Amino acid sequence: MKSDRDKRNNDYTKLKRKVFFRVLLIVFATIATVIFLRDVIQDNFNIGESIVEFLKNKFYLSESDAVIIYRYIFLYNKELITLIVIIILLIILLRFSISWFTKYFDEIGSGMDKLVEESNDEITLSPELDFMENKLNQIKNNLEKQKKAALDAEQRKNDLVVYLAHDIKTPLTSVIGYLNLLDEAPDMPPEQKSKYVGITLEKAYRLEELINEFFEITRFNLQTIVLNKEKINLLFMLQQMADEFYPMLAPQGKQISVNVPDGLTLWGDADKLARVFNNILKNAIAYSDENSVIDISAWQQDENIVIAFMNQGNPIPQTKIDTIFEKFYRLDAARSSNTGGAGLGLAIAKEIVTAHDGTISVESNPENTTFTVKLPS
Repeated sequence: MKSDRDKRNNDYTKLKRKVFFRVLLIVFATIATVIFLRDVIQDNFNIGESIVEFLKNKFYLSESDAVIIYRYIFLYNKELITLIVIIILLIILLRFSISWFTKYFDEIGSGMDKLVEESNDEITLSPELDFMENKLNQIKNNLEKQKKAALDAEQRKNDLVVYLAHDIKTPLTSVIGYLNLLDEAPDMPPEQKSKYVGITLEKAYRLEELINEFFEITRFNLQTIVLNKEKINLLFMLQQMADEFYPMLAPQGKQISVNVPDGLTLWGDADKLARVFNNILKNAIAYSDENSVIDISAWQQDENIVIAFMNQGNPIPQTKIDTIFEKFYRLDAARSSNTGGAGLGLAIAKEIVTAHDGTISVESNPENTTFTVKLPS
């Protein structure tokens, strides 16, 4: 299928046919012109009387002088005159042919100008250049899509910066408020003081998370992923990660079930892949139902290792399945302070997985949502 499409995209048939017939026409015209001039000038060189009369009338020469000039200049040099006339006509034909052919380059150049100028007009070329017209318009459409995607990403980034700046003010105001209360009432009862300190610490942690998200936004487009690969014990990594998330899971009655064969190993950058799994788990925890189980499974599939993270909760709308891996995209439109991040977690996960020559995908239905990572073993 791809080869057929490429063949259509590179179909030079019309152009080759047009050039062939045009060159053939020029060759025949040249041959006919040469034969005609030779016959007229050499075989039917009967214009001597006219030339003699012209010399007599124009330059007031005698008939004998005019005849001598005619003979020495014209009659005795008719071969040379024939050659000169033929060369002049050939130059004219060649000039015409080159002008006709170079018009195609002018058309393509005009199409390129429209690409550079980001013109909204459709690029239109001659029918025999339809293959080039299709390619230029395809490039034009791709550039427009890339530009729109970049503008959308930049707008989402700017919106998130504004949202995060607003969100930072809330915990910061709380921290300052409770610290003022503690400062103004040094003899505050221990229970009340402990309560205020706990709230202040909680808000300070939230403030730290938001500041870290600011750093993520700044670093995302600046970092280059460099992999330091090593042999990874997948069961150990995922089990350790599940244990680290216990403080986040316990208050909501959630659990993580790790189902990975003992001895299953993976070749990759342990730190970066841990970040991938960490980001997916954070997303699963944030959007899963209370008292539910998040299942992590892994298995060997041909020459790949497949790791699946499944959680029960509200499904991801199908219209948003293809966008959740974009930079600065957030699934929760309401920007919940508890679940909303900078929208970089899954985008960063995709970048790391791609750097490992792997793939990451998601499937979602009313029963569960599954993120699947496939990596070379």
